[in-house]
Amino acid sequence: MHIRLVKSDKKRFLDLLLLADEQESMIDRYIERSDLFVMEEKGEAKAVAVVTREGQGVYELKNLAVAPACQRKGYGRMMVEHVWHYYADCRTLLVGTGDSPLTLPFYRSCGFTYSHTLPDFFTRHYDHPIIEGGMQLKDMIYLKRERQNPKRDSAAPVTETEP
Repeated sequence: MHIRLVKSDKKRFLDLLLLADEQESMIDRYIERSDLFVMEEKGEAKAVAVVTREGQGVYELKNLAVAPACQRKGYGRMMVEHVWHYYADCRTLLVGTGDSPLTLPFYRSCGFTYSHTLPDFFTRHYDHPIIEGGMQLKDMIYLKRERQNPKRDSAAPVTETEP
């Protein structure tokens, strides 16, 4: 299992990306200005993480998806940790998600705490209702993970970058 940074043709992972953000036009809003990491085993993508730089020391995890057959095996947590350590200057890592019993506990277990809410985000920005965990998502809940001494506290893992 290894994680590599993808520099081009990021939408070749669209099937995985759509698991976490089910409207392609929303993915289009951030995919080109982002870093895309892919976790692979024997050439097969198991998980992806998409990260944007939002300001000095502030990054946002825009998309985190794990292939259905690989879920609940720790791959999502490994991707979060990889991202957390990859950005040596990261002071704050944000993630926006729905108020879902499927995602909020996961991110909290990864060290994220509540930051703020964007009311009606899903109902205003998506062309169809977003249902997760049996409920319609309405508000975007932002969580944050903060680091006290960015460059001192992180040791960036080795990441392959494709040519």
